[in-house]
Amino acid sequence: MTQELITEIAQEVERRRNFAIISHPDAGKTTLTEKLLLYGGAINEAGAVKAKRAQRQATSDWMAMEQQRGISITSTVLQFEYQNYYINLLDTPGHQDFSEDTYRTLAAADNAVMLEDAAKGLEPQTRKLFEVCRMREIPIFTFMNKLDRPTREPLELLDEIEKELGISTYPVNWPIGMGDRFKGVYDRLRRQIHLFERTAHGSKKAQDTVINLGDPRIEDLLEQELYYQLKEELEILEELGAELDLQAVHAGKMTPVFFGSAVTNFGVKLFLDNFLEYALKPTVRRSSLGDVPPTHPNFTGFVFKLQANMDPKHRDRVAFVRVCTGKFEKDMTVSHARTGKSIRLSRPQKLFAQDRESIEVAYAGDAIGLNNPGMFAIGDTIYIGEKLEYEGIPCFSPELFAYLKNPNPSKFKQFRKGVSELREEGAVQIMYSTDESKRDPILAAVGQLQFEVVQFRLENEYGVETRIEMLPFTVARWVADGWEALNKVGRLFNTVTVKDSWGRPVLLFKNEWNLHQVQGDHPELKLNATAPVVAGQEPESL
Repeated sequence: MTQELITEIAQEVERRRNFAIISHPDAGKTTLTEKLLLYGGAINEAGAVKAKRAQRQATSDWMAMEQQRGISITSTVLQFEYQNYYINLLDTPGHQDFSEDTYRTLAAADNAVMLEDAAKGLEPQTRKLFEVCRMREIPIFTFMNKLDRPTREPLELLDEIEKELGISTYPVNWPIGMGDRFKGVYDRLRRQIHLFERTAHGSKKAQDTVINLGDPRIEDLLEQELYYQLKEELEILEELGAELDLQAVHAGKMTPVFFGSAVTNFGVKLFLDNFLEYALKPTVRRSSLGDVPPTHPNFTGFVFKLQANMDPKHRDRVAFVRVCTGKFEKDMTVSHARTGKSIRLSRPQKLFAQDRESIEVAYAGDAIGLNNPGMFAIGDTIYIGEKLEYEGIPCFSPELFAYLKNPNPSKFKQFRKGVSELREEGAVQIMYSTDESKRDPILAAVGQLQFEVVQFRLENEYGVETRIEMLPFTVARWVADGWEALNKVGRLFNTVTVKDSWGRPVLLFKNEWNLHQVQGDHPELKLNATAPVVAGQEPESL
């Protein structure tokens, strides 16, 4: 390993920024994503969302069902360069029924942007995803959206975050007016006012007039009432607010807050510029060898998502890999930690939603697409050099359960292939009855829409029509010590035992009350709400 290569890796890591956006449905995540791409130069016009390269349509919501319903139900990756930064935006599903896909994507993220509707403040899905970020110690940046509409008071929104999430806030900018009177924002660090002009549908960049706080033109450009209100609120912030502490931000203990309107583009560029300056660059990752820095010279990475049929014409399967250390190069041969096999990575791809192009190199912080002919599972580690494995990505507790039935026996092969591939990519968890006479797979989901997506995709991508038969359970728990521990306690009332795709025992309960009853009767039985992927073991098939 030459000194030149070590220096090259260090320089490339320094300019990488990687983040995911977390929000409740309808907070404006897809709109903000498009506007970040617009200001980042990756697209020419928001709404059309055309990649500069070949002017192809490449919206983040690429799946047919997403475009039909106007919702985000799958994760993707959007990569672009801006002001010498190389940015990986890990786009996550906006719909709460697909929160497990978001949990997995957060495992690959170095930073999170918490998007809030300023009229609603913190909402249930945002709180859940915040807890995942806290668990992973991910820095969180907050964007208060929809200031072009009537909203709650900004100070009230900050207070809610501090009290309910237990994290301090630092407003980097401050709104001037709200709703129809929203004129722009004040940049506290540079002591400048940014006044915006609304553009048609927000498809083009907003015109931005920048003036210093003491500029005499302020009286002419701003309504007097708004100007005095701004001065009064700034005095309160200076007296009572905390100082910006990047160490606390990187530790996930303080969130920089930005105000704006993604739909009108107000404040989006200010947010992007500051975020890139403050965000955490790729950092150390926990592994079986301890903490590994991104500048570690050997390439390593892990699979955080699988996606089948991104290109229906080619029936392809793509593994999304987060590069953790070193330099990735096309055609390199890596070791697969779970199977021990060697794999040549001959078709790596740069991703931009559904569009892809071949790449030659990638560095720590990047997410790349690899052709996946069935060898990868979510959580798999690939590496060069000394063997190591990164922490597995856990399965989360589902809340809805149903038998998936194939009424057409002649389509059994397609049914089996479709169920297997959708399970691999994490579209839904698959469980099985312990009764050998019942061979229908059990779909285990967080929300009803997951069932609809599985049926939709089986029919459209695999040519198989299916039926769903709901089961009366709402809670699942994995038995920590396996079948032996379960056999010791004997029969459990109001509980059904199934096995997951890895053959592990899972208890299904009708409700939380049943769960607490069993835990009270059998305190020696350890139950877990999550279960990691098992290294070195293939999942069972139909």
